[in-house]
Amino acid sequence: MRIDIETVWRFRKPGSRQPTAVMLSFLKDISETGKITVAASRHHMSYRHAWSLVNDWSIFFGTPVVARSKGKGTRLTAFGEKLVWAGERLEARLGPQLENLAQELATELKEFLPGHPAIIRVHASHGFAVPKLREMLNAAGGIGIDLRYVGNQTSLVSLAHDTCDLAGVHLPCGELRKQSVNACKEWLDNRIHRVIGFATREMGLMVKRGNPLRITSMEALVNPAIRFVNRDQDSGTGLLFDQILHQHKIAPEQINGYEQVEFTHAAVAAYVASDMADVAFGVEAAACQFGLDFVRLLTEDYYFVCREALLEQEPMQHVLAVLRGGEFRDALAKLPGYAESDTGQIKSVNEVFLGKKP
Repeated sequence: MRIDIETVWRFRKPGSRQPTAVMLSFLKDISETGKITVAASRHHMSYRHAWSLVNDWSIFFGTPVVARSKGKGTRLTAFGEKLVWAGERLEARLGPQLENLAQELATELKEFLPGHPAIIRVHASHGFAVPKLREMLNAAGGIGIDLRYVGNQTSLVSLAHDTCDLAGVHLPCGELRKQSVNACKEWLDNRIHRVIGFATREMGLMVKRGNPLRITSMEALVNPAIRFVNRDQDSGTGLLFDQILHQHKIAPEQINGYEQVEFTHAAVAAYVASDMADVAFGVEAAACQFGLDFVRLLTEDYYFVCREALLEQEPMQHVLAVLRGGEFRDALAKLPGYAESDTGQIKSVNEVFLGKKP
């Protein structure tokens, strides 16, 4: 059983009891296809009803939402585009939190249903590869994944307190790795924990298509005319960005927008794409999702950490089989900036975090 929690946009004028619900996904389809007929078909409505809705929304707001020109199809007005981008930002910002709530409710209810599958509890930072793994495991059946999105340190604390089975950890390659390793070591024990290879991902600066401000390095961020949007300080990506600033001898107060934070890679990418910022730091896959250019800065290794005893249990054997299978590797290869790296291979804590040979 899967639970989806979706947002509904209702606009209300002062003194009016009757709200107007706007289907932002319908407007997004018009923006992407330039054809109201296609958008109407995707939402299982007639062409006539689609135009009726568009006209109602335009009357409510007092400004056109859609424009039609002869020979050029249908397009959104600037106001219509702004509505769509507002929805994109909301989805990017709240999506992971709503998924956490939905997963929490589904896990509670499954205990009362007959024949419910075994559950693997996964605490990991929000990205693109982990949800893909959950999607494939759910499709395969026989095992349930309770996936909660949390930061690097929080996932390891969860593992230490036995509130999760698999903890996601991402470590930068290169000279910054030692700092991240030191932050994790106190929660790991080579005698009881094991590390599972998962993937690598590219991290860097997300900028507007064509990079009009010519942002090619960290040093460009000190320009007060360049607007930055940051990740929250509890996230592994936020901590990594601070480490990069220190490495480049850049003070946070030198960056216009350092204090402006969003909670996912997709959220900061949407912020840039909607022209509320000029640059953000995150994964390449998020930049591609929102049609942004990407300036690569470093590569991260992504791992799962678990207790050794879990590896012998049947549900975890099923997870490992999917990780090692060709279908998941193919899916991983299609994610921009992601690549397999010892995917599904088991290593010791000392080998991964201390560089010791097994």
